[in-house]
Amino acid sequence: MLRDDINNALKEAMKAKDERKISTLRMMNSTIKNADIEARGGGKGPLADGDLLSVFQKMIKQRQESKELYEKGGRPELAQQEADEIAIIQSYLPSQMSEAEIGAAIDAAIKETGASGVKDMGKVIGALKAKYAGRMDFGKASGLVKGKLG
Repeated sequence: MLRDDINNALKEAMKAKDERKISTLRMMNSTIKNADIEARGGGKGPLADGDLLSVFQKMIKQRQESKELYEKGGRPELAQQEADEIAIIQSYLPSQMSEAEIGAAIDAAIKETGASGVKDMGKVIGALKAKYAGRMDFGKASGLVKGKLG
């Protein structure tokens, strides 16, 4: 479903001659194909939409890091290009959870897994990834989980 949305958006962007969107959507398609090939090498089939969301989050994180470097290096035009790409990629992600929602989800996952200390952090993060893939920033969430279990 997500793949079809991206391909349809690519066709629309080509009709509109939106170069930034065209290049970003092509890059997303390329990344999806590479992830599918990698999964096939591991004996799995094409990635499901939930798995694609984590691929897109990785892409966003890479662009955020690049944007920061460009800003520090005094290259605002390249930083803006990265920001535009981030916005396009984010449009394919479900809405992100708020801080309060993340906290509530972590509390529920801790209860659900019976986690009692930092050694159980992997169980909690695994439960969160299963339920909230694409909606939660797991870098931020792991710090919060560690704080609650520590």
